[in-house]
Amino acid sequence: MIENTKAFRDALVKWFGRHGKDYPWRRTRDAYAVLVSEVMLQQTQIATVLGNGYYTRFLEQFPDVKSLAAAGDQRLLKAWEGLGYYRRARMLRETARAVIAKHGGTFPREPAELLALPGIGPYTTGALRAFAFDLPGTVVDGNVARVLARLMDFAEPVDDVKGQRQLWQWAELLEDKRRPRAYNSALMELGQTRCRPGMPDCAACPVARFCTARAPERLPLKRQKILLTAVDEHALWLRDGRGRLLLHCEDGQRRTGLWKLPTRAAAVISHLPLVAELTYAITRYRVRLRVHAASAGRFALAPGEAWVAPQAVAPLPMPSPFRKVVTKLLEKSANRM
Repeated sequence: MIENTKAFRDALVKWFGRHGKDYPWRRTRDAYAVLVSEVMLQQTQIATVLGNGYYTRFLEQFPDVKSLAAAGDQRLLKAWEGLGYYRRARMLRETARAVIAKHGGTFPREPAELLALPGIGPYTTGALRAFAFDLPGTVVDGNVARVLARLMDFAEPVDDVKGQRQLWQWAELLEDKRRPRAYNSALMELGQTRCRPGMPDCAACPVARFCTARAPERLPLKRQKILLTAVDEHALWLRDGRGRLLLHCEDGQRRTGLWKLPTRAAAVISHLPLVAELTYAITRYRVRLRVHAASAGRFALAPGEAWVAPQAVAPLPMPSPFRKVVTKLLEKSANRM
């Protein structure tokens, strides 16, 4: 454990004051805006959230808990399109509704009250307290976990129960209760810019003198990586005599409310002409999406399927892989006319 914790905190906060990046969520103390950023960044890189304008656009459409709580599924999912893991958007809406119902639309500050909200766990509780209210709050994400593992030369997996418990204990002991907002931002920034995965930039690290890692490039350790399972997904490209496109509205757990090309078993359509192919990863799967052209009238409509005019496709919420394929094929069709 670091002996002079005050010197460690001071060095880190001082460095952040000079080199901290200017993110839009760092310019606000609005707990709602902070929560939106935290939920978006849980499974999406900062560059993606910023580069594609997801954060700004979402807040423009839903500027507060009241507007988000009242949002319909299609509008909500469309605003979230491209970020993936759509369950996050619905859970964010549930949080907004609970804040209105239980707290009159104002986010509580006490840990127990925050933890009682749907979708709010220990990390998000710490993030809201630190970044929105500048109150003591412990935050351990992937960047912080890497920094702590190297600081403490922790040569055990950081992604199992034992490892997580140890990291949170260290984080709580090191926590700067006087400057939680600046300190936690600095700790996360350190992992993003200096204490990066692979070979860290130890020469430029503001707290290198406190680090005990003998081989930092080998840390943190993780359990054996889960191998991706390769699967094929066969979809139909089917248009009727009026030029309408056949689409399917999902009703499963993963993509409920999202529209995509209808799928069929490989044995049914794999012999049809292949007009597009795309590979994407989701959870534990590496999916090869294969799109086959077919003639209208050859296939009966399955539940959830509907004919959609080309001009009505863009406003529909759609998973990114299908959006790419549909956009490309519609453009190709338009160019032939």
